[in-house]
Amino acid sequence: MIERYTRPRMKAIWDLKHKYEIWLEVELHACAAFERAKQAPRGTADKIRKKAKINVERIAEIEKVTKHDVIAFLESLMDTVGPEHRYLHMGLTSSDIVDTSLAVQMTEAMDLILDGVDGLLVVLKRQALRYKNQVMVGRSHGIHGEPISFGLKLALWYEEVRRHQGRLRQVRSDIAIGKLSGAMGTFAHQGPEIEEYVCAKLGLNADPVSNQVVQRDRHASYATALALLAASIEKVATEIRHLQRTEVLEVEEYFSEGQKGSSAMPHKRNPIISENLCGLARVVRANSLAAMENVALWHERDISHSSVERVIMPDSTILIDYMLAKVTDLIEHLVIYPDRMRRNLELTGGLVYSQRLLLALVEKGAQRKESYEAVQRHAMASWRGGGGLQDLVSKDPFISRHLTESEISTCFNPKYYLRHLDQIYRRVFGHKRPSAVGAKKKAAR
Repeated sequence: MIERYTRPRMKAIWDLKHKYEIWLEVELHACAAFERAKQAPRGTADKIRKKAKINVERIAEIEKVTKHDVIAFLESLMDTVGPEHRYLHMGLTSSDIVDTSLAVQMTEAMDLILDGVDGLLVVLKRQALRYKNQVMVGRSHGIHGEPISFGLKLALWYEEVRRHQGRLRQVRSDIAIGKLSGAMGTFAHQGPEIEEYVCAKLGLNADPVSNQVVQRDRHASYATALALLAASIEKVATEIRHLQRTEVLEVEEYFSEGQKGSSAMPHKRNPIISENLCGLARVVRANSLAAMENVALWHERDISHSSVERVIMPDSTILIDYMLAKVTDLIEHLVIYPDRMRRNLELTGGLVYSQRLLLALVEKGAQRKESYEAVQRHAMASWRGGGGLQDLVSKDPFISRHLTESEISTCFNPKYYLRHLDQIYRRVFGHKRPSAVGAKKKAAR
């Protein structure tokens, strides 16, 4: 099912042939750098580029003997390159090629993920504006709290995804790092200028210092950022799953023509997309732990990280790409039930307005402890089926001594709870977002 929905271009980034194509680019740019340093005749890189042919099957055949993929790759080029082959890989080690190429693949993957994040933000903003004033009950501990709007939920998700956007941009910068510093990172056989030239040509920065590999804290940070994004997608999906429960049914995943929910029960309309997303988030999260464990390598390097990364980097980026596409589609086509939201808001007979009533009493001069006890007493009676809270408190001598019928009625208006939405929306969607520094300066004045 994953492959069916994954965009081919993300899958193509991790295609074996594409990896070898990047390996060749690293070698060719290094060869061009050798020419500039007068370590290879002019035109060598161009000659190799014209002749070099990547044959995935041939590389696999050679690797069966060499048990080394980079050597197999280099030996396969001998079939087509000719005498210029001797200028490939001069003074370089395998990780110079592998790590630099992996950085290219990871930045390519991140660019697609950031495109997906952009698309999700567009849909979240559109839906947040659309449902800005759609009142519903807010819940804490799964229990009715006070009125909110469905748009506020969406605005909160938007802001969270925007934070992920910032993190992903940062880790893209952190991972866009190449190294051609040789076997132990000392540039013993080629100078740093070779590394700087090659990295610039590939759109990467040269690692300020490396040993035989680029340090894996960079890769762990990348995988962790993906896991955090997956966690937030899971959070959204979990909320939708709860809101789609039969007893709640305030929102529902779009159920297409001909879709079936159960092989046994024809009535079922299940939140399968949301459940799918929750499950996949576990995989991305587990992969981030594997990336953490790759940070500690023996001395200047070992290859315990290599086998792990061949699994987790393609898997995590492909899964996140898929998850972004699915959650964006889910939110865009989410079915909203306003009547059910209003009905659920009224389900507890006005209990959700208890704090407003308490504060109104305090504002009128009543003691907080007495006010709390009075409101709670009637709230518990209402909870046990003794009638609506507004009717009960209207008959209470203590409460009616402080509040008129009109003032009590005002406490049960859900619009009161949405009166600051414009300000919240300006904070989230406004062109000028307030910064913490700016807020402190304003407060100081």
